[in-house]
Amino acid sequence: MDKALYVAMTGARATLQAQGTVSHNLANADTAGFKAALANTEAFQVRGQGHASRTAAMHIDQGFDARAGAQRITGNPLDVSLQADRWLAVQAPDGGEAYTRAGNLSLTPNGQLVTAGGRPLLDQEGNPIALPPHQALEIGQDGTISIVPLGEGADTMAIIGRLKVVEAAPDRLARGLDGLMRNTDPQQPLAQAPGAVMATGALEQSNVDAAGALVQMIQLQRQFEMQVKVIQRGDDNAQAANSLLRLNG
Repeated sequence: MDKALYVAMTGARATLQAQGTVSHNLANADTAGFKAALANTEAFQVRGQGHASRTAAMHIDQGFDARAGAQRITGNPLDVSLQADRWLAVQAPDGGEAYTRAGNLSLTPNGQLVTAGGRPLLDQEGNPIALPPHQALEIGQDGTISIVPLGEGADTMAIIGRLKVVEAAPDRLARGLDGLMRNTDPQQPLAQAPGAVMATGALEQSNVDAAGALVQMIQLQRQFEMQVKVIQRGDDNAQAANSLLRLNG
């Protein structure tokens, strides 16, 4: 009986964690460049003294869905849509380097180029990008940033920097609690991606399937209810067994 209660309890815990993952995906269904988190459950044998007969259910983080989201044309010169396996380098809250595919960029009042979440974009040297006063801005397909200085003609457009865009396969990245991706092997820095790395005036949408996620949430809820019922029945049976033992005693 104890074994049944334990297995049901670990299963319910894993189901709750999976619900949290699906909820996180649903909350980011409209976040540009968001990659859906993947989760699964697998059996885990509990080690210890005695016969190895107890197996728990464990929630497994399987990374993220690397498929591209739908493209939306915006015409905004600060919107960029990255090619496959290309990631914008940004400054993380701890000052380190992190990566994102959220291409809805903006300028702060002091001219710093940031993501929608306020994280500074980095140039090829790993420094935050700040633009001087200008009357026109253009981001090239290779990540170069060109401006027409304030008060100058269009023929004075000049390149002032280049966005750091790295090439990284999904297995080279892991998502942190802040939603930004990090290099899983810091000993091997991610290199600048060559050639055309993005399209401008467009945004990659979230790749979350909202309808599928809602169905998954319903399935997980029903699964959790069944596991709770198993726990309740196991507790009822244990109480009945204890009553019989007291009567026989």
